Amino acid sequence: MIPFPGSTLFRYLARIYALNFVALWVLLIGVVSLFDMIELLRRAAKVDDVGFSLVFEMAALKTPEMAMVIAPFVVLFSALFTFWQLARRQELVVLRSSGVSVWQFLSPVVAVSMIVGVFIFSILDPVSAVFYGRYDHLEKTHLKREADSVVALFDEGMWLKQTTSEGHAILHAGSIELPEWRLHDVMVLFFDQKDVFSERLDASSAQLKSGNWLLKDAVLNIPGHPLKKSSQAKIPTDLTTQDIEESFSAPQTMGFWVLPSYIDTLENTGFDSTRLRIHFQQLLALPFLFGSMVFLAACVAMRPSRQGGGVTFVLIGVVAGFVVFFLSNFLQALGSSHQLPIFLAAWSPALLSTLVGVSVLLTLEDG
Repeated sequence: MIPFPGSTLFRYLARIYALNFVALWVLLIGVVSLFDMIELLRRAAKVDDVGFSLVFEMAALKTPEMAMVIAPFVVLFSALFTFWQLARRQELVVLRSSGVSVWQFLSPVVAVSMIVGVFIFSILDPVSAVFYGRYDHLEKTHLKREADSVVALFDEGMWLKQTTSEGHAILHAGSIELPEWRLHDVMVLFFDQKDVFSERLDASSAQLKSGNWLLKDAVLNIPGHPLKKSSQAKIPTDLTTQDIEESFSAPQTMGFWVLPSYIDTLENTGFDSTRLRIHFQQLLALPFLFGSMVFLAACVAMRPSRQGGGVTFVLIGVVAGFVVFFLSNFLQALGSSHQLPIFLAAWSPALLSTLVGVSVLLTLEDG
């Protein structure tokens, strides 16, 4: 029988694990943030106009994203520590001698870990997306010194902002033809260094070539001057097709709740949304992945009491966590390159970890 959430045993085990998880999560976030700030300070030392306050702001903005990255490891390590606590205080022995099976005292820990997974993809991920987008802008502006280019996609078409020798230009295309990267119904608005409108260029189509936008049937409209028509015009650019495509599919800057509509917009426009679809499915799989990490921790915790070698098996558990992490990244890469279906790329780590953990527990336990 599995203890129900209102039972004393369920609440007790869930509280112990939740406290251990929060404490370890806060500790690791602090350590990771400290090292990240040191790295940002090292990079900022090479730039004259970047002060400590800006570095601190960037480190704080990146914290939610790092919290999400380390969360699976925190789930595993806190579960290992919780089971070690119970074993050290002989509580596991008391539970087992009372007829409580491994599945009964695992259920509260699994439930808490899955609730954490739901919290991360439903609340923390949207917050992290907003913060990381701001961090990415500050990094490109102050540390990387990259050109301030912005790409946005809406139902009415694509908007693109890029710097020019006189200021900046905003390009709009009503539709996009892929994979040729030919834009149709193009409008380009030019602004000077003081953001004052200077001229407008309309074209029936445009194509991104090496270092230039090549426009056909262009009409130049300069206020106070007659229209100028030409069969062809060029606009210098530092953008590449890869830059634009990656700007559409940066998972860290897209919150969970806006991903479905943005994926639909990408697909309707003709862009490849595979990377974002995998990211969305991985977020949905987080609760099950966290539950599987608890099963892996239980495999480690159950065995030393009977067969010895606690340190060895703890190390095996830690290695198993890193294996799951690298397996997840490897399968994501295969899915993004269309070598693996999206569902398998996103859900395989959680499913495989659960199967391995449950299988090992079934061989070790008779309950």
